[in-house]
Amino acid sequence: MKTRMMKSASLIFGVILTWSLQSVATEKPITKEHQLQNGLKILVREDHRAPVVVSQIWYKVGSSDEYRGITGISHALEHMMFQGTPTLPGDGFAQLISEYGGQKNAFTGDDYTAYYEEPDASHLDISFKSEADRMTNLLIAPEAFAKEIKVVMEERRMRTDDNPQNLTWERFMAIANVMGPYHHPVIGWQDDLDHMSAQDLKAWYQQWYTPSNATIVVVGDVEADKVFSLADKYFGKIPARPAPKTKTKNELTALGEKRIKVHLPAKLPYAIWGFDAPSIKTAKDEKEVYALLVASAILDGGESSRFSRFLVRGEQVAAALNTNYDIFKQYGSQFIITGVPTQGHTIAELEGKVLAQLEKLQNEPVSLEELQKVKTQILAQEIFEKDSMSQQATFLGLLETVGLPWQLADQFTEKVKAVTVHDVQAAAKKYFNVQNITVAELIPEKEMVN
Repeated sequence: MKTRMMKSASLIFGVILTWSLQSVATEKPITKEHQLQNGLKILVREDHRAPVVVSQIWYKVGSSDEYRGITGISHALEHMMFQGTPTLPGDGFAQLISEYGGQKNAFTGDDYTAYYEEPDASHLDISFKSEADRMTNLLIAPEAFAKEIKVVMEERRMRTDDNPQNLTWERFMAIANVMGPYHHPVIGWQDDLDHMSAQDLKAWYQQWYTPSNATIVVVGDVEADKVFSLADKYFGKIPARPAPKTKTKNELTALGEKRIKVHLPAKLPYAIWGFDAPSIKTAKDEKEVYALLVASAILDGGESSRFSRFLVRGEQVAAALNTNYDIFKQYGSQFIITGVPTQGHTIAELEGKVLAQLEKLQNEPVSLEELQKVKTQILAQEIFEKDSMSQQATFLGLLETVGLPWQLADQFTEKVKAVTVHDVQAAAKKYFNVQNITVAELIPEKEMVN
């Protein structure tokens, strides 16, 4: 099982990819959509380069729909989805997919839970039949849940509790989203996992796992009309049931900076700086989102980026410095910078240098040459990802699930190309407001002062 975080800054370079940007971007893939009477939506993108297919089913439910007391339940349910149905008890689902030479897995995020299979194109019916079965007939036995929740707890221990940087990230998100939907972690708070029950999962499953709350995405060597017929055969008989209606969840208006110091056994100090920023879904002017995406790549877009040139290799105040800006969120996002100071330098020193780079973006227009280079990197990465059927399916499913039109997948290139020097500077001035910054510092215990 895995959670997924989309990192927007590109690290791909080269003449070959630049050429690919010019040639491949003009090709328009065939994508069709269809909706069954029970509300289930199907997206099909035909890609006939190889006799394989990627089949995904996305449910519009994730940690942003949870509340204190049941945090982590979407991810826990993802685990239980592999525990069987009356037709395929135990690990029968996994065995069936493997028997036909396919792969399967799942991932849970803030705004979604998704399952995928990658069978031979001629065995897509196996995937559909199995997913339709577990959409309605999942077994959530108390005994199986008791075992699986321990697996989830161990996953939390290994990935978060025993990882100082990840635990600091978790605390950062909690103070950055005081009242927002991304306050709590996808894997859940330990206290909620301790008190979670099989009955909690049954209720969550019955609420959210309905045809009208799901989207099937198929990419590969298929014909769309045949896929639609296959979907109707296996999913069409499932009764329509409305999913809970979600309400707008806005973060509190920032009234000043927020800081937290996390004291943990750790080898190195670490810091996270964040600014509230819009997602495409929440932006009043989506041009600002693409401008911030370009700004992210200017700061952290490979060896020639500003962070790398000036702070890592140049002044050598940072051992690592990265940006993270997820523009595909259902609610608001954050423009985040993470960093590790080099030996002999402090977090405070590194923070000053980072903020100076942000101020430079605000006060000095980037050159046309730098802007074009960064755009090429971002778009080359997009072309690289489009070469993967799995990445194509994931992008389509993500857009549809967070409430964005899937057509945006084919419009992304033009929207990035349209970003101007002025757009980048204006977005930097508007969103990099140090008075409302959120900061988390990891202080190794050896540096604690009694």
